Parts: sequence; structure tokens; C-alpha cells
Amino acid sequence: MQSLKTDMSIYKKFNFEHPAVGIKYTHEKPEGIEQLDKQLALCEMFTETHRRNRPFYFTRENENCVGRSVLGMQEAGSMPNTGQIGVEFGIFQDARANRNIYRHQYSLEKGVVKYVLYSPVDQLTYEPDLLLITATVPQAEIVLRAMSYSTGEIWNAQLTGVGACSWLYAYPVLTGKVNYTVSGLTFGMKAKEIFPAGWMLIAIPYHWIPTITANLNEMEWVLPAYTDGRKKFYEREMRVMKGITK
Repeated sequence: MQSLKTDMSIYKKFNFEHPAVGIKYTHEKPEGIEQLDKQLALCEMFTETHRRNRPFYFTRENENCVGRSVLGMQEAGSMPNTGQIGVEFGIFQDARANRNIYRHQYSLEKGVVKYVLYSPVDQLTYEPDLLLITATVPQAEIVLRAMSYSTGEIWNAQLTGVGACSWLYAYPVLTGKVNYTVSGLTFGMKAKEIFPAGWMLIAIPYHWIPTITANLNEMEWVLPAYTDGRKKFYEREMRVMKGITK
């Protein structure tokens, strides 16, 4: 497992209410890190990191929801694919509608991941495969702007009403795309009371961590246009536009 080389200290500047968490998928048993001593759903592991405030890892036996399938730790089986669960909870009109979502969701390749490590970002000792951030909207704007600051990349969110763990834990790593959602939108996390509604959840895959981190160190976080007020903004906008058209 590769030791941490990226300087992640810039994330302390946000003063997140819930610190960012670095996640690592590995086939090798971690050394010097304790294993989770209970069972939780994958979506609960993030908040467990905040509760413990120290690194830990979990295995297939520690996960008690569909997260094991999303991470490729075991086959999903036929039960979810029947579409009956979503009908039972009133999420979907019928099983056909429920089954349709599984055409869109992502899972890691079976058998590749045996251990999943979680660590608060300020205690990271390894290069993470995924950086998971819980932010207010103003904080999220800074993170997402850091993605496009040097690249011009679009912001694009992918999600289904159930199976949010697929979109936060598998989709970013498999596609190399940053993904985000808002707590309270998806069934499982809402029913399990993982987060209060309204938090921005941002999943940054390893492909993007160096770029976003470097841009956070370089760019201006709070733009003058955000604090100058409406009148000054329009005056500056007119000056800029006139200069461009000359």
C-alpha cells in the first residue's frame, strides 16, 4: 500500500463540521490499523470514522447491507433484483420500476477488495482511493470550483433514489469522475438517519485528488464578487465587458 505523498493539510482550512475522510480499497490486510468491531451499513462507515476519530478497516463480515455487493465483496444475489424491496417500502410503483435502477448502478469487480480502510484526512498515512467530504453549500462550492479551476471540467452529479453507496463509493473510482449529492435525497441514508438533510456529500476519486488539492492551495477561496455586493459586481461586470468588446 502506497504511503501518503500528497500534502492534505489544506483541507484543515475548511474547518468542516465533519472532517474529510480518506478511503482505501485493498486486497492486502492492513498492518497497524484496528478492525471495526461491529456490523454497519456502508453508508454508516463514514460517520463511524467521525465518531471514532481514528483510522480503522472493515471486511465483508462487518458490512450488513448492500455495500458488500457494491464493493465486490460478495454477489448481490437475486433478492435486490426482484424489485420487491422498493415496492415494500413504497419507493417505487412496482417491481419493474425498482429493477430498472440496477441497470444504472456501479459495483467494483468481485473479489478485488477484501479490506476497506477509513481515516480522518488529518490522520491519513496512505494515498486514498477516495476522498469523501461532507460540506455546507459554500464549502462545496469551493471544492467543486477547485476541480474546474485549472481544467474547466463540468460539475456533474449522478444518483438514484436508492443505492446511494453505489454512486459515492464505486462510480467515482470506476469512472474517474467526481460525484456529489445532498443528504436527505436518498432512501437508505435518510431512513437510517445518517445525516441531517442538506449536507453536500462529495466523493473525489484518486484521479482528481492531486488536482483539486493543488488548486485549493493556489486559488482564491472567497471571490471578491461574492462579498462586494450587487452594485459593485454590476459595475465591475460592465467594465470587463466593455474592455472585451473594444
